[in-house]
Amino acid sequence: MEENKLARILLVEDDPGDVELIKEGLREARIIIDLQVVDDGIKAMKYLRNQPPYEKSVQPDIILLDLNLPKKDGREVLGGIKSDPQLRRIPVVVLTTSDAEIDIIKSYTLGANCYITKPVTLDGFIKVVQNIEGFWLTVVKLPYNMSE
Repeated sequence: MEENKLARILLVEDDPGDVELIKEGLREARIIIDLQVVDDGIKAMKYLRNQPPYEKSVQPDIILLDLNLPKKDGREVLGGIKSDPQLRRIPVVVLTTSDAEIDIIKSYTLGANCYITKPVTLDGFIKVVQNIEGFWLTVVKLPYNMSE
């Protein structure tokens, strides 16, 4: 994405501390970021499908998805996104605490675009988020406004 372009990110994360760390990591982004946050898998799917109370939501350019979510876990959300013709083009970055091989394999099998284990240190976490921004929103070419 070019500088001064708007990037829409949907963050699906139930840990308020991780939400704040991700916001901190994106504060110095080279592009304008519209970050929307939902804290469970059911809300994520409602948001993406413009269902109440998210009728006016706009499809994101990228989704940051935690696997361990209440109500509907991230694996189910990922499967739902990648099996839906209206949503499957949206890149999904799995950002989770799990480094279990089974979770990595399952995520890629379901269509994750990449899998990142959350670092345990504050600096490490912020660097990972900045690298996500640098790669996915600066280097990679994403389709714009396909939902509009």
